[in-house]
Amino acid sequence: MLVVGGIPLFYMELALGQFHRKGAITCWGRLVPLFKVVLIAFYVDFYYNVIIAWALRFFFASFTTMLPWTNCDNEWNTPACRPFEAIWEPSAANRSRFRNSSSVLAPAQTTPFTSAASEYFNRAILELQGSEGLHDLGSIKWDMALCLLAVYIICYFSLWKGISTSGKVVWFTALFPYAVLLILLVRGITLPGSATGIAYYLSPNFEAITQPQVWVDAATQVFFSLGPGFGVLLAYASYNKYHNNVYKDAILTSFINSATSFIAGFVIFSVLGYMAHASGRDVQDVATEGPGLVFVVYPAAIATMPGSTFWALIFFMMLLTLGLDSSFGGSEAIITALSDEYPPIGRHREIFVACLFTLYFFVGLASCTKGGFYFFQLLDRYAAGYSILIAVFFEAIAVSWIYGTERFCEDIRDMIGFRPGMYWRVCWRYIAPIFLLFIIVYGLLDYEPLQYESYVYPWWANAIGWGIAGSSVMCIPTRLTILTTPYADTVHNATVHNNGMVVSESGGVRLTSTTHTPTTPTAPSAPALASGPALV
Repeated sequence: MLVVGGIPLFYMELALGQFHRKGAITCWGRLVPLFKVVLIAFYVDFYYNVIIAWALRFFFASFTTMLPWTNCDNEWNTPACRPFEAIWEPSAANRSRFRNSSSVLAPAQTTPFTSAASEYFNRAILELQGSEGLHDLGSIKWDMALCLLAVYIICYFSLWKGISTSGKVVWFTALFPYAVLLILLVRGITLPGSATGIAYYLSPNFEAITQPQVWVDAATQVFFSLGPGFGVLLAYASYNKYHNNVYKDAILTSFINSATSFIAGFVIFSVLGYMAHASGRDVQDVATEGPGLVFVVYPAAIATMPGSTFWALIFFMMLLTLGLDSSFGGSEAIITALSDEYPPIGRHREIFVACLFTLYFFVGLASCTKGGFYFFQLLDRYAAGYSILIAVFFEAIAVSWIYGTERFCEDIRDMIGFRPGMYWRVCWRYIAPIFLLFIIVYGLLDYEPLQYESYVYPWWANAIGWGIAGSSVMCIPTRLTILTTPYADTVHNATVHNNGMVVSESGGVRLTSTTHTPTTPTAPSAPALASGPALV
């Protein structure tokens, strides 16, 4: 998926943004008016910052000599709670047993129990015990609301002045996680049992390939990681110089992104191997997915390490900076797209950003209630699952088949001096669309209604979810009536200046000859994108 879909589409969006020098709405309006409206990044911003608020709440809670998820002596704990070190201990035969199994008061191994870290996240942070489901959100947890407010305040003062401020902030938010990741990697591989977790990480499970949801999750993760389909790449690339080597940027950034994800796997699975070793269980029994991995499993492991406060602080600080870095990109995609489409917004950017984040905050308050996690799960499942795959599929169709691969390759040659090779053209035109269509159809055939642990979402909740997913891409069939000649042809046919030359707003200069040969463009008037982390 990464080789034939993620990287080619990543390159395509960077090139589109740099050539047209506009955000997503205006760019697609020029290219293919059919795809002018996309809401995926808008919906993701409704809930993504809630994850950052959780990390901030954990960060504040870590300023103590005894981490609050270490023991079961707190007011939120239940009789079923067991600290991690009190649940299991490895025997000489590497078999698990309860530490106090010889006591007549010790529960049998069939007795349900929950870990201290799990109860802290579910009962202290989320307070799920105060809600029966999505229909019963309950009262707002003001500690979480204040954390969410703090996150939006940080985002506002990082983005209110545009790329000039966010470009400086991103130097820290993009580079700091690498330092922490290296520290956690060294610590992880020195833990007992880490080799078991790493071996599990590097051993592929071929049986999982037959599961449709695995393909959907993998494709969604690739697009979340690289960013195509959300408008982020179009927004950031629009600030590049016209002759910037976008091909080099695409290859280098994709490689760094993939290498980072690969190394992060060692950080996670080395700790999972340690957890499995300490509990006497298999790695697959310890591993989990979703928020539980970073807010339950990893904190539980950190609590057992010497100097646990230090490890907790740097771990959640890393989550904060990673989350903020991604949040900046999603918000900038919306801001740039609307500012380019409606210039008055750009002239009053500070006010618009304040209004946008105020809207995000009030919607995010629903996720700060006692039943807010059910609302969060609904958005997380439907806001950017199948909808992002469908949007990227039609994006590839729009560029390759409507705008035209040859025309697009000429645009790229006009910027960097050479055309994309056969591999890129084949991926854009055939492989990526076919592969995406296969994943969409294959995944839908195995669709199951949303469920979180023992709570099954009602039919109306899934209907709302599909409504959210459909609204992100419903503009595609409803705008078929405005599938018109691409912007470049319209400008070419309508305006000829300077002895037969057309000067486009993007800064490109094209001769009005029958061969339509592109020449060297004029210097762009838009500001250059800050080098380095602005594209990371």
